[in-house]
Amino acid sequence: MASPTLPLATILEQTYGMQVSAMSRLPGENENHLVTTTDGTRFVFKLAEADTTPEWIDAEHAMAEAASELAIAVPRIVPTTRGERAPVISRTDGSARPGRLLEFVDGTMWGEALPPSDALLRNTGRHIARLATTLGPLDLPPARRTHRWDLTAAGDLRGGVALINRPDRVRLVEHAFRLWAAAQQDLATVPIGLIHSDLNDENVLVEADRVVGILDFGDALVNPLVCDLAIALAYLLLDVPDPLAAGAQVVAGYHAERPLTPTEAELLFPLMCSRLAVSLVIAAERRQLDPDREAWFVTEEPAWRALEQYAILDPVEAADRLTEQIELAVYADRGAPRDALATRRESRISGALSISFDTPVKFIRGRGSYLIDERGWPYLDLYNNVCHVGHCHPRVVAAGQAQMARLNTNTRYHTDALLDYLDALCDTLPDPLTHGFVVNSGSEANELALRLARTHTGREDVIVLENAYHGHTNTLIDISPYKFEGPGGQGQKPWVHMAPMPDGYRGPCKGQGRDAGVAYGNAVGEVIARMERPPAAFIAESLPSVGGQIVPPDGFFETALAHVRAAGGVCILDEVQVGFGRVGTHVWGFEQQGVVPDIVVMGKPIGNGHPLGVVVTTEAIAHSFADAGMEFFSTFGGNPVSCAIGHAVLDVMRDEGLQQNALEVGTVLRDGLRALMDRHLLIGDVRGTGLFIGVELVENRETREPATAKARQLVEALRQRRILTGTDGPFDNVIKIKGPMGITRSDAVEAIRAFDEILGGPTFAPSG
Repeated sequence: MASPTLPLATILEQTYGMQVSAMSRLPGENENHLVTTTDGTRFVFKLAEADTTPEWIDAEHAMAEAASELAIAVPRIVPTTRGERAPVISRTDGSARPGRLLEFVDGTMWGEALPPSDALLRNTGRHIARLATTLGPLDLPPARRTHRWDLTAAGDLRGGVALINRPDRVRLVEHAFRLWAAAQQDLATVPIGLIHSDLNDENVLVEADRVVGILDFGDALVNPLVCDLAIALAYLLLDVPDPLAAGAQVVAGYHAERPLTPTEAELLFPLMCSRLAVSLVIAAERRQLDPDREAWFVTEEPAWRALEQYAILDPVEAADRLTEQIELAVYADRGAPRDALATRRESRISGALSISFDTPVKFIRGRGSYLIDERGWPYLDLYNNVCHVGHCHPRVVAAGQAQMARLNTNTRYHTDALLDYLDALCDTLPDPLTHGFVVNSGSEANELALRLARTHTGREDVIVLENAYHGHTNTLIDISPYKFEGPGGQGQKPWVHMAPMPDGYRGPCKGQGRDAGVAYGNAVGEVIARMERPPAAFIAESLPSVGGQIVPPDGFFETALAHVRAAGGVCILDEVQVGFGRVGTHVWGFEQQGVVPDIVVMGKPIGNGHPLGVVVTTEAIAHSFADAGMEFFSTFGGNPVSCAIGHAVLDVMRDEGLQQNALEVGTVLRDGLRALMDRHLLIGDVRGTGLFIGVELVENRETREPATAKARQLVEALRQRRILTGTDGPFDNVIKIKGPMGITRSDAVEAIRAFDEILGGPTFAPSG
């Protein structure tokens, strides 16, 4: 490391007119020196990092001057004899760095004053709150920044989990980062301002039962104000016997000065845990650089002990304990216990309405890619393709609320919302798909699509794929082999005709690539040739989901649609589960095969959880439907609120680049799961595109015997790891993955690790 061209003592004597009697380098990351003058006065001289700007030094000075009004000591800058705050120090390597002489702040570091009294804990909370109300309003442009310790950007460090070489500790850090990820949406709603951002056990100085000083404003930045309290709780409670009881005293002191909102209080525990996770990941990175630099690792083991304690706490319990000294309703929406709900459900709801998992879960909130149960635990959602752009996306929620407050009515009147939405939606579709009908669900949309086809052709017969599913109305059950051939089904109607599922892993044409696609497409032609009457329509999902997360081989739809059109039939492609950018490469699944249907059906994701469905067709089909004379009307279909919500989903998809995210993260997830096949023979196939992925489990790769029971066990084991998936396929042995489109690369890596660890257990050893 380069040294000043003159001894520091000489520089200080020349620059500040002082007589130095002693100097020593202080421990820590930065180059700081304790300076003692001949009259016994102490100072700290800091050599700034190379990228420190004069503007930042001025900002730190402004913060210290503001904080000095709080009746605590802070390291204020001592100017040179010429009035400079940061004289430039020349170094032997030719570089120059600004230096600052700071007043020495006396007191005992928090970490050396354990155990803290209740009085000290409350006094600490009061000072943190006072710091927030003092610094928060300051407008310092250099502080509008981010850095590695920025709690709002903690997720940027999730990839560093790979540097931790103990699986039990990896799980602890993953848990903390998941708490952080699920909290981000709420973190964006709380008050922000300038915060200190590093109130650790070395930067808070105490005497007896009070805080007397706060050091080091170098990490300050604009952030949610509650982050300062969370950071302090993360560090100041290390090695305290009952950290949450002590934390409650700090929170009570804070709340007395600056009342917390319920959301801020609920955020404290996730932010505490994630700050410790950030510290541990950065320690792991530093250990790769210099494992012998002890100052980098002083909080490492205490942080691990703290995370071990926190990992077994329900977040709701932690929030309750942290706020037990104040009157504040946290997690007010937790509702009744899940067991009580199960009893009520039995008395009110038919058993025909199924519920997921052997041990059902109760959720009270959705946030981004996470669902949160009544105990505050976040579950990574790899399953629900309904909340397409993320659970409770703020822009979608706001659009619906704003329109609901302005106007909601049926579609017998002119409204801008309906046509604005259809214009935007049709802009995503190829010609000649230009005319839309807005309804309330995918089932209603598929029902209408059949009605359009039958009216246009004057025919009744329909061709479907094996194991297909298109909805829950009587007609749609009749064209869904998944239903009519399943439990309680009434069998195939004479006007329904089944073609083979274009499955590249199973089926008569497996493993033949495009030749398989053409062969499966020709099988549709063979069905037509056997029919007594020509078809009204052929209907299929662009990528059959219930059929087993199938990606049809190239050439299938090109060939199949040609046969249907040659017979005068209408081609309906169902995008209810796979549309809206999920496949990654295109907005619509059918675009992957270079075809254009006559009718496209949409549902599920287009309303992000709001009931919404759309049918888009050609001008010719729309006109023939109108010419038939029977009015079409849907009371709620196309209402302004639904259209505002649908339009907001389109905007979010575009503005947040979610289709590209689906391609990139989906590729990481699919390829990572494929890599597990070398270690886990139970995985027979991993297929998919974008965030539409299927993992097929087999007992034997040669015979491809379905591992149905183990697929259910895997889904339950993943649920226990708080990862949501489901099963599908004709043998119910395909793990389906099609969660919200904002799933991150870190989410994907965590899911891959969970699959790997679970499948490595003895329960999942293949039988052959």
